[in-house]
Amino acid sequence: MENTQKKILIVEDTKSYLWIISQKLAEEGFIVSTAENGEEGLEAVNKEKPDLILLDIEMPKMDGLTMAKKLKESNINVPIIFLTNMGDLKHISEAMEAGADYIIKSDIDAEGIASRVKQKLNIE
Repeated sequence: MENTQKKILIVEDTKSYLWIISQKLAEEGFIVSTAENGEEGLEAVNKEKPDLILLDIEMPKMDGLTMAKKLKESNINVPIIFLTNMGDLKHISEAMEAGADYIIKSDIDAEGIASRVKQKLNIE
């Protein structure tokens, strides 16, 4: 097991999905923190200082796109990979405008997400 010591913040409101992804990334040697909505996510970013954020788009309280915009407004530049069930062009273009990668949850498993995280952080 490779120990990267990179911090990953997962912001996801589906607890089972959050658990699966956080377990896989921890297995891969990442330091993982989690939040269940955009408001908690913003607090976690300031507290944890993650190297990368996995960010769901549709969430209660504050959605992922709003959270990403607030990070940008605060000059916090953390790489983001959006996680969503939506494959429509509107959400893809909004994610791209935010300078983020985009993963459709149904198209990828936990192993694939871990691989994308490593790729985004230039690990491997």
